[in-house]
Amino acid sequence: MGSLIGKLPRAQVNRTLVVSLLFLAGLLYAIFPKAYGAELPNRSLVLSDNRISVSATYQLGFNIPNTETLGSIELQICANNPIIGQPCTVPSGFDISSAVLSGQTGETGFSILSSGTNTYTVVLTRTPAITPGGNVSYTFQGVVNPDSTGSYYGRIQTFPTSNASGLATDSGGLAISINNPLQLTSTVPPYLLFCAGITIANFDCNTASGAYINFGNFSSKATSSAQTQMVTATNADTGYNMYVYGTTITSGNNTINSMTLSDVSRPGISQFGLNLVANQTPQVGADPTGPGVAAPTSPYDQANLFKFLSGDIVAGASQPTDYKKFTASYIVNIPSGQPVGVYVTSLTYVCLANF
Repeated sequence: MGSLIGKLPRAQVNRTLVVSLLFLAGLLYAIFPKAYGAELPNRSLVLSDNRISVSATYQLGFNIPNTETLGSIELQICANNPIIGQPCTVPSGFDISSAVLSGQTGETGFSILSSGTNTYTVVLTRTPAITPGGNVSYTFQGVVNPDSTGSYYGRIQTFPTSNASGLATDSGGLAISINNPLQLTSTVPPYLLFCAGITIANFDCNTASGAYINFGNFSSKATSSAQTQMVTATNADTGYNMYVYGTTITSGNNTINSMTLSDVSRPGISQFGLNLVANQTPQVGADPTGPGVAAPTSPYDQANLFKFLSGDIVAGASQPTDYKKFTASYIVNIPSGQPVGVYVTSLTYVCLANF
């Protein structure tokens, strides 16, 4: 056989070699088919609400990896898998046919094509144009979620044509899950914090101590003074009111006059009163402290002015308020002819929340 080939004319030998090479090239093409496009990286599909059967906003995002002609983008939602080219099983209850394109970034100028042609595919279209690639996103409002929980899938393709026809340039798949929402509940009970004492450390009612004040000996030439403290807080919708109840200082039938009208301290004049701020004449008391919005009421909020009328509201707030510490300042003045005796009174502060 070898001697026969050796005797063929040169032209015929060359033709035989050419035919053999073409046949080999055909085999290579059949074994290694041509690959179209690239994988779209950074793919995502973010849902505003992942409950079943609700209308939600879907935000599609991905990266176009290369410079290409871009005219359309197809998003297909399937129940079975994200593999492009395989049959797509429509998720039960899913509907993207009435979706509205409400936002777009990166490559823009798109509108929805074929809206309403089926319930599981949406195509974005524009006049084909060269894109350098990069991150893009598209937001669809009015997408109806599937009617059962579990995973479902997205298939994304980009096309140089304006109607998603022909060979896709790039493609990619992704997975989404519909789950039953976790229900977390709790209750904030209504509360009112209130305590009183001679001293209270910071805003800790557990440290409130003392309930007795001894003014010592009264004098017609100088004002006697003392102070107590109260801490309050509440989450009541319209805050709280703090009242003071009691009587003026008495010794049997002998009394020291209650300051039913607001006035300054006047040594030598019969007076018993209080306020809830810092004073200079005499030097007693402190302004309210703490993050709360509660405040003394008029006239108990005026420095160097004092009053006492049982049943008065001395402090309060019209909204929920954090901790507030009040210092109540008390003054006593007597005339030179005040009868001898041990003078005593009891005051009660009442705090009522406005729920």
